[in-house]
Amino acid sequence: MSKKKNIDNKKDKIVKSINNNIRSSVRKLNPILKGIVGKKVDMAIRDLQFSEKRITKDIRKTISSAVANAENNFQYDIDNLVIKEAYCGKKITMKRFRPRAKGRAAPILKPYSSVTIILSEVKKVESHGAKG
Repeated sequence: MSKKKNIDNKKDKIVKSINNNIRSSVRKLNPILKGIVGKKVDMAIRDLQFSEKRITKDIRKTISSAVANAENNFQYDIDNLVIKEAYCGKKITMKRFRPRAKGRAAPILKPYSSVTIILSEVKKVESHGAKG
């Protein structure tokens, strides 16, 4: 029964790009990703380009990879691509130690994250009515 559902979902071509090792925490990535969801791809890249955050360079690379996947694998038009979903998840955390006073040590946690960008193509809808 579930195999037939999967065959029907093959018609919905999902354009996806995943960047698995981003050297930043999920807490810092989430606000940036929420800001680009629903935007056209070129507007999202432009917004990230003028952002002050260091991590936006890696997010731009992931979006560019998703656009290349859409163009080469599915023959989508680049001008109609919109960011449907953008989310991140935790990966490993490197643990380091910093020496402190009186022979003690303090931990330093260096988190890694994974970013997933999903694109979809929006087709222009013709308007019907008097205000045309």
